Amino acid sequence: MTDDLRTALLGAVPDPGGPPLLLALDFDGTLAPLQDDPELSRVLPGAAAALRSLAGSPERVRLALVSGRAMVDLHRLAEVPPGTVLIGSHGAERARVTEHGLDRDVIALTDEQADRLAALGGELQAVARGRDGVWVETKPAAAAVHTRLADPDVADLAEAEALAVGERLGSVTLHGKKVVEVSVLDADKGAALAALRDELHAGAVVYAGDDVTDEHAFRALGPADVTVKVGEGATTARFRVADPEELAALLSGLAAAVAGAPDDRPAPGTRGAASATGA
Repeated sequence: MTDDLRTALLGAVPDPGGPPLLLALDFDGTLAPLQDDPELSRVLPGAAAALRSLAGSPERVRLALVSGRAMVDLHRLAEVPPGTVLIGSHGAERARVTEHGLDRDVIALTDEQADRLAALGGELQAVARGRDGVWVETKPAAAAVHTRLADPDVADLAEAEALAVGERLGSVTLHGKKVVEVSVLDADKGAALAALRDELHAGAVVYAGDDVTDEHAFRALGPADVTVKVGEGATTARFRVADPEELAALLSGLAAAVAGAPDDRPAPGTRGAASATGA
């Protein structure tokens, strides 16, 4: 990790009694390496241990996952500690993890939105029909076409048709890595993150993500916040790490600092070095 990133991250840790740090993270490709089968995604052990440690200091650090996944799937796969806020469906769903499950905010669709969602699901099912490796996920306020398992030419055609459906219906459309999601609600990760920050009266925010949809969150934050792009690709984030393994090492260092035991030794599994993006 570069000294710049380490300094920025440790500088975001509040003094005792100050406003808490909001640590918000994407799931797939960030905490969990990307998988062809999304059911196999799991948080890396080093990252999970760091999050458990950080959860022990809620007065200094508040945790959140911000994902495109539906809330139920995110909770089932992420296995994050109680107290973590889960933001699913790119901001359309929200819940807090408790010892006994999820304390969820209920999504209430109007009749018009419910009708649009039903029509949307049918049109996207038609996009996927007959195309190997293309499938549709239905969420409480959206439907998404996934193409990770499809051949590249098939995936490109399916994504183009899904984007056209969203445009024709006048719905909010997000184009991520091998997925097109069309929603009947106006939501994105940036707006959801900004709202959570205000609610928690957080000071600094640390946000890390790997997808183009995470750019909404990067742009919603300010110059004093720490934004980290995981992996390759153009970004507006201030810093970059190579992969989820490197991010796990970063989180371990943060957990050690918050616990009062800074550890400068390279963490197991660390490869390469974090770099400033110059954005």
